Amino acid sequence: MEHSTHNMSNLFAQLGQPSDELSITGFIEAHTPLPGGVRLHEASFWSVAQATFLCEALNDDADWAEVADDLNTQLHGRH
Repeated sequence: MEHSTHNMSNLFAQLGQPSDELSITGFIEAHTPLPGGVRLHEASFWSVAQATFLCEALNDDADWAEVADDLNTQLHGRH
């Protein structure tokens, strides 16, 4: 079975967000840092559908998990 590899641009497109590098950087800068106790999918700026997707991606160790975890790390301000 072949695993697909997703990148940040793919994740943002999946979330219905602008997915070019400048837009992604701007989004992360605008929302960083998330408080330490706020999990990625709990952030107030996600829609219900986006939050559900992110939660499932991380909890189910889906093929989106690695890039979602990277976004989580960046939004919490740990580079």
